[in-house]
Amino acid sequence: MSFERFYGNPSIVRTLDGMIRRDKIPQTILVSGPEGVGKATLARRFAAALIGDPGKIEHDDLSLPENASLISDREKWPSEKRSDDPLLFSSHPDFITFPPDGPLKVLSIQQMRVLRERANFKPLKGRYRVFLIDRLDKANEQAANSLLKTLEEPPDHLILFVTAQNPYDLLPTIRSRAVMLQLASLGSEDMHAFAVERGLAASDRRLGLAAGRPGIAVTLDLDVYDKRRNAMLRLLNVASGRGQFADWAKMADSVGAGRSDKLDSYLEVLYILLSDVVALQHGVGTVRNTDIRADLAAIARQVDFEWLRRAVAKVDELVEFQRRNIQKSIALDALVSSLRPA
Repeated sequence: MSFERFYGNPSIVRTLDGMIRRDKIPQTILVSGPEGVGKATLARRFAAALIGDPGKIEHDDLSLPENASLISDREKWPSEKRSDDPLLFSSHPDFITFPPDGPLKVLSIQQMRVLRERANFKPLKGRYRVFLIDRLDKANEQAANSLLKTLEEPPDHLILFVTAQNPYDLLPTIRSRAVMLQLASLGSEDMHAFAVERGLAASDRRLGLAAGRPGIAVTLDLDVYDKRRNAMLRLLNVASGRGQFADWAKMADSVGAGRSDKLDSYLEVLYILLSDVVALQHGVGTVRNTDIRADLAAIARQVDFEWLRRAVAKVDELVEFQRRNIQKSIALDALVSSLRPA
């Protein structure tokens, strides 16, 4: 019942369902896979099947407007205030979600201390409590080491359901204590079925941009995406030599003015555009931004593979630098300058 309407990855669903039916449940389950593929959703379905009351558990879906708004508001809080009030969601007394918090989206040592304290509480009903640690790859070193203490000797009633995009970003000692499961992006049939069931507006475009990730298809704000895409398309045009630097300078002012837009939101769009350019240049993969195919094809004719390799490497560097809270307009200016032909 609780696994119904979970789309894709049927073998993983059968594995988790079998654990419950046979009452052979590991105390730590690590599920990895791309962002938005359904890792946290699967954790909630698993918890509902194990401890019941799916309605309450689904209130902890982070994509729900009220939850997303709370997480967004906390980004404006001083770090001391977030430390004093660690973020968690627990509509069901035996199910707790610990998500990344703050402008840098990290799991904190304070959250893991709360987890350790609450791990010892007995279930209100039934035999188990389930804790979802969402995006453990976003934990800082202190938080990861704190969690290890719980993983080493968890109470018998506690099931830890951990998610990460890449399990190998986690400490080896954490991986060694978990049963690891990998979710893959969904195929077109599952994605279309999901879109129909959800009644998604502009579903064809959403599905193209989501690339097999239902969570992205649901939460994507197309107006915001188009604004960021327009800026990153201008950046690529100038960086490839198809436009003057002054063309980017005009756009850079508007990018820098958007205080609510973080650098990573632009870099995510830039990765997608670069992937489309590679697909057009080499005939591999799928073009996701089909409505601007002609613009992307022009960039593909302008640059070679070595330029694309350097572009991706430079964006990778910015992903690392953004943790130092660098200004996005300065970072993107430097990216354009480093890639622009002499």
